[in-house]
Amino acid sequence: MTIRVAMWSGPRNISTAMMRSFGSRADTVVSDEPLYAHYLAATGLDHPGRDEILASQPQRWEDVADALTGPIPGDPAVYYQKHMTHHLLPGIGRDWLGKLTHAFLIRDPAHVVASYSKVRGEPTLSDLGYPQQAEIFRTFGGPVVDSADVLRDPGRTLRLLCESLGFAFDPAMLSWATGPRPEDGVWAPHWYASVHASTGFAPYDPSPASVPDRLLPLVEAARPYYEELAAHRL
Repeated sequence: MTIRVAMWSGPRNISTAMMRSFGSRADTVVSDEPLYAHYLAATGLDHPGRDEILASQPQRWEDVADALTGPIPGDPAVYYQKHMTHHLLPGIGRDWLGKLTHAFLIRDPAHVVASYSKVRGEPTLSDLGYPQQAEIFRTFGGPVVDSADVLRDPGRTLRLLCESLGFAFDPAMLSWATGPRPEDGVWAPHWYASVHASTGFAPYDPSPASVPDRLLPLVEAARPYYEELAAHRL
């Protein structure tokens, strides 16, 4: 039976590298941000490649849910779904999530805000997805990995993650070929340059985050959600 892994991450994390890692397994198929088109259609936001994104995916969340929980061509051992927590809008039903095996990729909010502020000057707590991530964790549970731990020791962290999800670690998850993959979302040309140039996880950077003073309250608002999940990290 296929294990359907819903990996929930906020923005400005290593979620695409994690997708690349799981996509390097011979027994795994991946889905790249399947709720993105619904998110754009429902919010009206103008993201890079908006028209292409809306045309590439179902815009009704019900159709997305049916696809993520329905038959999978090839009957793979693992169906890895890369989800952005902020895509889980309040109007999306939650019952279908019970059919998935959930996992959580977290990152210290100071680093998230510092990075996000470079591409969007005034992010909100909802943009960062911390409350949504905590909601899913409280309801369904699941293993938690911190991006810093993945980068410090990807072999150990991924081994623990795979074991927690019910399947064996595969060393193929530690490296991959450069360039795009067929499973990449149509937005990849706008966002995936660093992953396309990579052959594995980047080295851990211990440098402190440089957060603009005006965004320090946002970091503090996000921190309790981060720490709630961090207390359970592998």
